[in-house]
Amino acid sequence: MVETAKVTTVERARGEDGLTIAGKTYRSRLIVGTGKYKDLAENAAAVEAAGAEIVTVAVRRVNVTNPKEPMLVDYIDPKKVTYLPNTAGCYTAEEAIRTLRLAREAGGWNLVKLEVLGDTKTLYPDMIETLRAADVLLKDGFEVMVYCTDDPLMAKKLEDLGCAAIMPLAAPIGSGLGIQNPINIRLIVEQSKVPVLVDAGVGTASDAAIAMELGCDGVLMNTAIAEAKNPVMMARAMKLAVEAGRLAYLAGRMPKKKYADPSSPLSGLI
Repeated sequence: MVETAKVTTVERARGEDGLTIAGKTYRSRLIVGTGKYKDLAENAAAVEAAGAEIVTVAVRRVNVTNPKEPMLVDYIDPKKVTYLPNTAGCYTAEEAIRTLRLAREAGGWNLVKLEVLGDTKTLYPDMIETLRAADVLLKDGFEVMVYCTDDPLMAKKLEDLGCAAIMPLAAPIGSGLGIQNPINIRLIVEQSKVPVLVDAGVGTASDAAIAMELGCDGVLMNTAIAEAKNPVMMARAMKLAVEAGRLAYLAGRMPKKKYADPSSPLSGLI
C-alpha cells in the first residue's frame, strides 16, 4: 500500500494522473476540435502537437464517411485518437438526438458530445432543450459529455441525469475571451463527481492554464488553435499550458496576502 502511494505521488508530481471519462483513461487533458483549419493536414499536425487523445467531430459538417471527398479518418487515425461526435449546429433536442443516432450508426460511436444551441448570435446553450436531449440519449445508451452554461444548478441537473462529463463554457463559442466567470466554474468543479471540462471561449494558453488552476479536469478548444497565426505552435502552447495548470492545481498555490512577506528570514541578520 505504501509503495502504491509513493508511485501515485510521483505520477501526480509529473502531471501523469490520467483523465477518466466513461471508464476510459486518457493521458492528455486537452481535447481539440476538427473545424476551421485550412486543411486536414494542418488539423492533424495540430492534434499531434497538442498531444490530444480525443478530437471533437461535428457530425453535420465533417466528412467521415464519403470516400469521394477528403476524409478526416485519412489524417487522424480513429484507432489512435478517440473521435467524439458532437451536435454542433443543432438548435433543438430532436435535431441533436437524430444527429447522434446517425453518428452511432455510421461509426459505432457511443461516447458523444451534446450541444443544443439557443440562437445564432450568441451560440449559448439552450438548457431546456439540452436537458431534454440528454435524458433521451442517456436512456438510449449513449455516454454523454454535455456543453452547458456556467450555471452550477444546471450543471448539477445534468450530472444527476447521468452525464459522463460536464462542459461549461468559459465565454461564447469562438470568442477567445477567456474565462469570464471563474467563481461559477469553481463552484461547478467543487460540486461535481464527474469530470468538468471548460468548453468554448479559450483564446490563448493563459486561459487554458487558468481553467486547470481552477480545478477543471480538462479543456476543450477549437478556434483558439485553428485561428492562431501558427496553429501547430499554438497547439503545443496549449498542451504545455494545460499541463502547467494541472500541476499548479495539484501543488496548491500560496495564499494571497495584503502586504509584502520577505522571502529571507528576519532573524539572525548581520
